[in-house]
Formats: sequence, structure tokens, C-alpha cells
Amino acid sequence: MPSAAAVPAAPPSAYAELHCRSNFTFLTGASHPEELVARASKLGYAALAITDEATLSGVVRAHAEAKRCNLHLVIGAEMRLTLPGGAPHARLVLLAMTRRGYGHLSQWITVARRRAVKGRYLAHPGDVEGKVPHAPTLAGLPDCLALLIPAPGESFESMFAHAMWAKTWFQERASIAIELLHRAGDDERIERVTQVAQLAGLPVVAAGDVLMHLRSRKPLQDTLGAIRLATPVAQCGYALEPNAEAHLRSRTRLAALYRPEWLQATLTLAGQCRFSLDELKYEYPQEIVPPGETPQSHLRALTEAGALRRYPRGVPDKVRQQLEHELALIAQLDYERYFLTVADIVQWARAQKILCQGRGSAANSAVCYCLEVTAIDPERSTLLFERFISAERNEPPDIDVDFEHQRREEVIQYIYKKYGRHRAALAAVVISYRP
Repeated sequence: MPSAAAVPAAPPSAYAELHCRSNFTFLTGASHPEELVARASKLGYAALAITDEATLSGVVRAHAEAKRCNLHLVIGAEMRLTLPGGAPHARLVLLAMTRRGYGHLSQWITVARRRAVKGRYLAHPGDVEGKVPHAPTLAGLPDCLALLIPAPGESFESMFAHAMWAKTWFQERASIAIELLHRAGDDERIERVTQVAQLAGLPVVAAGDVLMHLRSRKPLQDTLGAIRLATPVAQCGYALEPNAEAHLRSRTRLAALYRPEWLQATLTLAGQCRFSLDELKYEYPQEIVPPGETPQSHLRALTEAGALRRYPRGVPDKVRQQLEHELALIAQLDYERYFLTVADIVQWARAQKILCQGRGSAANSAVCYCLEVTAIDPERSTLLFERFISAERNEPPDIDVDFEHQRREEVIQYIYKKYGRHRAALAAVVISYRP
């Protein structure tokens, strides 16, 4: 008799991971954002959310890798709410649905970081309830999805209270996550989460509480945890992850753990998050332009005044041609306010007799010379302005200015005072050496 045809295996369920922390959650995550994105793409995930704790620092690297892999990246963060009276902390994962939602999430992280000591944060329920005087728009975090992450072993009463709070403030944007990592009490957790979800009217969504892209990173993840706890690995005991399940698992394995509707919910939520870092661009200050002026007219006026100071006997034809070329390209790319901002800072520093000097590719600019940001005379040198700004590269300019280190803090405080601490920040650079 002819042998029966083999029954083809069912394709693995589609899945989007919505709770994943990278090594930008310091001493917790054990994989780079790029590694997580590449692994999720290889596993055929529909999307991956990078949700580091109280930071968005890892999403830039993840974004670049996601574009290379053609994977839908969801931008988010995990926040732990500090509750009054010693009540158990509530964990929330916030996912930005739009550019507006990304702005609100960024603002909440800033508020929480600023009220705590360096390296920590304090997020309060009142932040989401609109009780922050200088940030009333945080109420309900518009355009953000909220996933409530129940703690292992959390009581029914505590979980229900957190669920009702999330439902009250996030409405239809709230969900409750179920994370099954082969821990003791998983069956009880399923029962408790589903009961709370039904009573609170919240959908249940699968999540993985991911800390590493491969299970082989478990020794590294243990070591990071031990450093965080200031305890030898051998003495950490239950303070470390009990197994290596907090990695990006195959879709077949996920389908064996989670109900189909929970997996489908991950796709629904990921589909609502269409925000991309490609939507962002720098928004320059408005107050640097006097009333009745435009950025273009004000930059030209300052440039012409500076040209007269630099060339009291008249602007040479070579320099005039270069200035007109540069001003036209600056106007085309809408960079006037950037030049005005830098010129304002430099002028203030010079007025305070603080030594400063522009350098780098900005020295190829006649406009920067006339604004007294740089000191390379275009009449005496051959400038290559396109090394500084080029329409073809479509990159914003970069004017490096050095200030004497003894008085640099004065410049920083001037920037904070003029533009407000809610709009000015120090940026860090992470240097990566490659072979």
C-alpha cells in the first residue's frame, strides 16, 4: 500500500515581543540592542519593543539595526511606580504609539529622573494622574500603551488594585501582561492574571521579560546581577534569575506556552505603535530671533555686522561670494536657528571674558568666521564649505566649540537659565572600539 502523505507541520504563531531590556538597563540586561533586534528578526518576530528601565538610550542603536533587518521596532520603557505606605511597586511598560506619545514618555522619564539622585529615578502614580504642576500633559500619558507587569507571587488584591488603576488612567490603552518563564507557580499565575483581567476589563497579552538575546548569555546576566547586588555570584541565591528563560525564544516554543489569543494580542498592540525615530528632528529655540525678524534676516544681519568688523576696509569679493553661497545653502536646509544659537552662546562667553574657540569642520565656514565662532580667515585660505554642510549628505551641521575648562560650568548654567532646564540637557557619548 502507498504510504500516507506526511501531514505538514503548522506554521509557528506570529509574535511581537513587547517587554525587552537591553544592556542599557545597566547591570540587568545582558545583550546589546543590536543583538536583540538581529535575533528577533532571525526568529521571525513581527516586531520587537526595546523597553529599558527609565531610559530610551538604547533605542537609537536598535533603530539602526531594525532598519537594516526590516523589523518593526516599538519604542518604549519600563517604569516602576513607587507607591506610598510601602505598598508593592507596580511595574509598567509604556509603548509609544505616535510622536506625541514618545514626547510624553520622554517627559515622564525626565520628571522621574530629576526628582531622584543620579543613576536612579522615582516615578509616582500622581505623575500619570496629572499631579505634576509643571507637567500636566502627563495625565494618562496620551498616545502611549501601558502594559501592567504583575510581580512573581503578587497577591490577587495587589494585582487587582494595580489593574484598576491602569484601567482608570489608560482606559482602552491598558493591558495586563502574562510572562511565563518556567518559574514556580506559573499555573497559579495564569489563573490569577486571567481573573484580574476579567474583573478589571483588561486584555491579556503575552510577554517575555527578555534580558538577553540568547540563553547562553545567562552567566553574563548572573555576573551583572551580582555586581548590582555587590555580592559574589555563588552567594546571590534566589536574587538572580532562576533559569535562562529570559531570552528571545522561538515562536514554536512560545506557542506551546501561551494561548493563541495572548499571542495575537501582541500583534494588535505592536500594530498600534507606528512611531519611528525617523520622525524626529531637532527643534531649535525660537527666542533667539528678535521680534519682527525672521531667522534668515537675523542671521544675515549678524553675519553682515560681523563681516564689517572682520573687514573694516570692505568685504573682499572672494569672501562675499562665499558668504552668499553659504547663506543660500543654510536657508535651503533651514539651519539658521542653529547658527544663531551657537553664536548667542559664543557671544555671551566672550562678553564674560571666557576663552572659547570653534574648531573642526566649522572652520570651513565664512559665516562662522564672521559670527566670530571660528578664527580661520576665508580670504587667506581655501574653504571647503561642503565638508561642513552639504545638501547631498542631508546631515545637520556640527560646530564644536571649546571653552576654558575652569569656567565651562558658567556657560552650562547660562544655557540652562536662558532655555530652561526642561529644554536643555547634557548629552553623553558612548565610544565603541571596533577591530
